[in-house]
Amino acid sequence: MELRPLGRSGLQVSPLAFGGNVFGWTVDEPMSFRLLDAWLDAGFNFIDTADVYSIWAPGHVGGESETIIGKWLRQSGRRNEVVIATKVGKPMGGDKKGLSPAYIKQAVEASLKRLQCDHIDLYQSHDDDAETPLEETLGAFSDLIRAGKVRAIGASNYTAPRLAQALDVSERHGLARYESLQPLYNLYDRKVFEEALEPLCLERGVGVINFYALAAGFLTGKYRTSADSKKSARGANTTAKYLNERGLRILDALDAAAQSCNATPGQVALAWQIARPSITAPIASATSLEQLDELVAATRLRLDASTVAALDAASAED
Repeated sequence: MELRPLGRSGLQVSPLAFGGNVFGWTVDEPMSFRLLDAWLDAGFNFIDTADVYSIWAPGHVGGESETIIGKWLRQSGRRNEVVIATKVGKPMGGDKKGLSPAYIKQAVEASLKRLQCDHIDLYQSHDDDAETPLEETLGAFSDLIRAGKVRAIGASNYTAPRLAQALDVSERHGLARYESLQPLYNLYDRKVFEEALEPLCLERGVGVINFYALAAGFLTGKYRTSADSKKSARGANTTAKYLNERGLRILDALDAAAQSCNATPGQVALAWQIARPSITAPIASATSLEQLDELVAATRLRLDASTVAALDAASAED
């Protein structure tokens, strides 16, 4: 497996990250353990989660994903083989939210306890917090790095102006800087990232680990009619957003490319992203070993220029 540098952090990550939002939600603990073992056995090392996963599920309070990963780390003894990325800032109930130094200090200890390890490789701001000065947030993260509890930091859901501002603050004050950005990006959701965030990340050497790489499963071809919304827990939201004229046009292009490449539409969609110079590692999830095998195969797929051009044209914004 050829690893890629994540920004200027010194971390080396596989060209695909496993999205841990499914652990404890749509995947139970035994299958989560099997998926994590298979992921590392296939040569991958990057796992992304968040403290808030999966607070949205009935009866959940947040921390379910980190807890399962922590149990697996303890049982498997494979901590040194994996790059663990998690996040802080989304509402966890009550006043547990945001990026104030006091809350970051509290939240990181909770995440470390759930993960059952002494450090987090990549600690990310899950959302921007306009109410807390960037100097304070980045100063708190810098303290965690100095204490050895965090190796590098990243940002998620930041706009280009705010990311640029954060990078400038870090440079001006000698603070740790965001080494990665986690934006929404896939063949359907292109415009916001490509117009402003992508050139900024390329210019400033920021790694990109985009979420919803498969558009919540839409780009696998799983959802082609409104009736398909019943196929998963998030099917209704997926079809509501993506099942339209442009979405179907993208699926047609993926079908054609998949046939010519002897691959699946989802593999083609991931290969298109992996080949993009700005992208370090798209984030994708699997709920079965068969789905995981498809993700692994996607990293070996190489698209020729004509296929990339056809996908670009089909997915162009109207």
